[in-house]
Amino acid sequence: MKRACLAFAVILGAFVSLSAHAQTYPNRSVRIVVPFAPGGAVDSVARIVGQKMSESLGQPVVIENKAGAGGNLAADTVARAAPDGYTILLTTNGHAISPSIYRTLPFDVMKDFIPVTQLIESPLLLVASNQLPVNSLKDLVALAKEKPGSLNYGSTGVGNPLHLSMEMLKKATGMAIAAVPYRGDAPLNTALITGEVQLAIVPVATGRANVENKLVKGLAVTTAQRSKALPDLPTVAEQGVPGFDTGSWQGFFVPANTPRDIVQRLYQETKKAMGTPDVRERLKVFVAEPVASSPEVFAQKFKDDVAKYTKIVKDANIPMQN
Repeated sequence: MKRACLAFAVILGAFVSLSAHAQTYPNRSVRIVVPFAPGGAVDSVARIVGQKMSESLGQPVVIENKAGAGGNLAADTVARAAPDGYTILLTTNGHAISPSIYRTLPFDVMKDFIPVTQLIESPLLLVASNQLPVNSLKDLVALAKEKPGSLNYGSTGVGNPLHLSMEMLKKATGMAIAAVPYRGDAPLNTALITGEVQLAIVPVATGRANVENKLVKGLAVTTAQRSKALPDLPTVAEQGVPGFDTGSWQGFFVPANTPRDIVQRLYQETKKAMGTPDVRERLKVFVAEPVASSPEVFAQKFKDDVAKYTKIVKDANIPMQN
């Protein structure tokens, strides 16, 4: 009986401690860990949103860049951090891809993190060299089937969202298109403009200007809805591939066991920041749509994406990476 009472007292004490902690949260600076170097799109979003959150939280929000290992270094840092709301991971849908691409991970994406909110969503563009005699996705599918194995596309890395989106499109349309590797967006876009490579799926932020200036052809948007940046460009789904919907997103995660009321506080503060006119205006530079979904909605989306990317990797026979 004494042991049972003692155990109950310990549990009650821990609950009271967590509740008291949540009521005083935050009482010091909050750290957002970003898996990429300073100056990029993800880092910029972290600084835009973090600055606004700092104003309402009443505490500094510090950005810590931990680039490396395809985003897994930053994720591991957060997975090992105290579950107290003072360490947040801002990452991309690459986090949902990791389990299907890497042989081993030092963390479990489903068990070691709590999804807080999806901040933004960005569509991707299917673009073609001006030298390729197609003007729509339907034209491309017809050409690919007329001349199987004759087409190629530029890829900037095995297993990243751009690569897997193209593999998803190939599977959905029955096209056979060979990948040509490039070291980054800049050399890939140059190759598209010169006709060195025929096709690619690129972020709207980096591909929009080339489409508008007619340096390349825009064939389709990969998300379910058209992009506000290129409203005349039809989606993949509109061109005969119903249900096709893939893009790029960024979201907040915290370590597992972070108290629910702290997760909710972070969500509400993020939602408030994302709703301000100045933040929304600054996000337009990245052609990003604010989302600010609830923890429950984001958790379901993340779970669905892990399953989706696992299937894509399996269907495309993409080898596991070390």
